[in-house]
Amino acid sequence: MEPKFSQANELKSWTELAEHHRTISKQVVLKDYFKEDPDRFEKFSHVFKGPDGEILFDFSKNFLTDETIKLLVNLAKEAGLEELRDAMFKGDKINFTEGRAVYHVALRNVAGDKMEVDGKSVVEDVKAVWDHMKEFSEQVRSGDWKGYTGKRIKTIVNIGIGGSDLGPVMVSEALKPYGHPELTLHFVSNIDGTHIAEALKASDPETTMFLIASKTFTTAETVTNANTAKKWFLKTANDDSAIAKHFVALSTNESEVTKFGIDKKNMFPFSDWVGGRYSVWSAIGLSVCLYIGYDNFHAFLGGAQAMDKHFLTTPLEKNIPALGGLLSVWYSDFFGAQTHLVAPFDQYMHRFPAYLQQLSMESNGKAITRDGKYVNYTTGPILFGEPCTNAQHSFFQLLHQGTKLIPTDFILAAQSHNPVEGNLHQRMLASNFFAQSEALMLGKTSEEVKAEGAAENLVPHKTFLGNRPTTSILADKITPASLGALIVYYEHLTFTEGAVWNINSFDQWGVELGKALAKNILAELDTEGETEKHDGSTKNLINAFKKRSAL
Repeated sequence: MEPKFSQANELKSWTELAEHHRTISKQVVLKDYFKEDPDRFEKFSHVFKGPDGEILFDFSKNFLTDETIKLLVNLAKEAGLEELRDAMFKGDKINFTEGRAVYHVALRNVAGDKMEVDGKSVVEDVKAVWDHMKEFSEQVRSGDWKGYTGKRIKTIVNIGIGGSDLGPVMVSEALKPYGHPELTLHFVSNIDGTHIAEALKASDPETTMFLIASKTFTTAETVTNANTAKKWFLKTANDDSAIAKHFVALSTNESEVTKFGIDKKNMFPFSDWVGGRYSVWSAIGLSVCLYIGYDNFHAFLGGAQAMDKHFLTTPLEKNIPALGGLLSVWYSDFFGAQTHLVAPFDQYMHRFPAYLQQLSMESNGKAITRDGKYVNYTTGPILFGEPCTNAQHSFFQLLHQGTKLIPTDFILAAQSHNPVEGNLHQRMLASNFFAQSEALMLGKTSEEVKAEGAAENLVPHKTFLGNRPTTSILADKITPASLGALIVYYEHLTFTEGAVWNINSFDQWGVELGKALAKNILAELDTEGETEKHDGSTKNLINAFKKRSAL
């Protein structure tokens, strides 16, 4: 799809937004906005109605006016967001640098809508993988699937990297209340031998199943970890035929899979239009399906598709992911924000920020427009986060009194999976959720500090400027469906950013450079003697490592 423009800052709507920013930036006072407009919350909050509950998105504590929304929507329309969105949902090859469709939306097409790539329906192949995942997961979960000694599987070790790890580990942690009580999951991604060693220490070869997640089955880190697991397994099994009972491939490369010893019946494929960071909806999510069961996995897909349909059909003025993405552009390019914090008030979601880091920064960490020009503006923000309330005792000081503008998302479920002590814990958690966004908005004036009797010299140190923007996301409960919807909210938020910035959010050439260099250096590490290649620093570091690792 040809871009409609080159530089976003040359668009008429961008110029109008810049003028609007100049007008309001020195007079934005969030607490005054609420005094002036009693209906502000109703105006700038939206409710997403999912398959099994609602999610409230409150944008009212952001630097927004009616005029801001109007201008941001104009920017989205002029940038061609709607056309690019529609092209993605049609299966067009919008990832033009790799000549691929971007069709992860087809992986959660539980409604069975018509979906095609190159004029060929993809619905049947997706459903075939679902059927295979259902049959296999039910066999393992019921105990019908036996290991080579006749014992049931009790441990699942997922070996992958990047999206083949971050998605499954995040979802399985977030949905732990739905997990099979007799299954233990381990996720191995790091090439650091410690990662696989610790997983194997906690596993029994007779009752462990390994899921090898690599589309090509050639990813260096994944294949190395898989071979280490295979050697460990065969020390006990001592029979190559036993591999078929304990190793499964999430891959499309049948020749490499069977060469490894995995039965092709235990291979779960996915198409080249599935990007790694969007692959948890595919066969890459098999570990999740095994853990929470197929029905819950299907509900997860259903919640995701519900948010897809909202993004596809809702006018931009009320389109929740589009508004989230436009807010990000607003802060990044007009207020100079360089970061974005996502803080879930939910311990089960402790890996959610890490998952979003790949989704956001691998997608929009780009500086080249779709027509090959270097951008004239800031693109992808640095995303970070940790679960609260623990995070409040670490980096929240910077949010409240630091010099940086850090737009923040707070996420909470109204209903806990663990309502201990008469739900006291959840009420305390919620009180912090509400208090943090209120405190960041209101701050604390020097007059208020003085009224509390603070010593004169401490007044500046105890004063909080406030006026820090936040978005509050309140779900009824974190269920498979609501988690699916929440992930897709951030997917389409990221899509919106990339569309406005006119960058290709779907390739990741920057990831490949380090891989290629590492492959060459590994050969040097395997060669005796010092290397004379590379720059002065890298050369000497390599030689120092070779000397010290030989001790």
